[in-house]
Amino acid sequence: MDAVFKALADGSRRKLLDRLRKSNGQTLTELCGNLAMTRQAVAKHLALLESANLVATVWRGREKLHYLNPVPLHEVYERWIGKYERHRLSVLSGLKQDLEKPIIKKDTMDKPQFVYVTYIETTPEKLWEALTTAEFTRQYWFDSSIESEWKVGEPVLFRRDGEITDEQVLLKYEPPRLLSYTWHSLINAEYRKEKPSRVTFEIESLTGDGPLKGAGVRLTVTHDDFPPASKVFPAISKGWPVVLSNLKTLLETSKPMNMAKEKCG
Repeated sequence: MDAVFKALADGSRRKLLDRLRKSNGQTLTELCGNLAMTRQAVAKHLALLESANLVATVWRGREKLHYLNPVPLHEVYERWIGKYERHRLSVLSGLKQDLEKPIIKKDTMDKPQFVYVTYIETTPEKLWEALTTAEFTRQYWFDSSIESEWKVGEPVLFRRDGEITDEQVLLKYEPPRLLSYTWHSLINAEYRKEKPSRVTFEIESLTGDGPLKGAGVRLTVTHDDFPPASKVFPAISKGWPVVLSNLKTLLETSKPMNMAKEKCG
């Protein structure tokens, strides 16, 4: 929490977060535009925001894209506000949802459209098991189980109450650090019309002597390759934060969150 408050204490860094909230997925050059700061100063501010987990970065070719990551703000809300003022301060809940909603730029549809970074007190192997086994998946993904032979090109099926709700294709399988598959939702007729998108899970251990050293793992979820005017995108932008929060709680407490069942795309 200290790093988050330190990062938010500077007006220039808050301005950078405001710019990312208005238009997510910007390069350093784009963020420098019309700012009374040098490129070096902006880069330093972004590095501090990234170390506080308020900004997530993804490489697309030679470009480094920056995304507003709402997870620390969500945790501040839950720690000091949500438990005691959940009903009276419903307007803040709406604000939280707005912060968690990725923004699509019509002129940059080739960029990742949803990026979510969270830190979990677990091991890469345990997180990998949670992402790839039916027993684990059923506990945090609204009673849906995941089934696959885990061979690239083979199906990845989500099943609920005996029925297949989502049918994906495995794209990458590199345990315990990289998992990627297509995303083709079968929940309703409108979703079925869209071409499959893509979701990627990247797991980074925080142990060792690196800049993120500590106990646990960093999980980055990138969901991209959506068509223009996607109807699936709004659904996953609301569903993923719930699923991933439930996953984090399950791994850290051995109990999933008690929440109403929602659908993720």
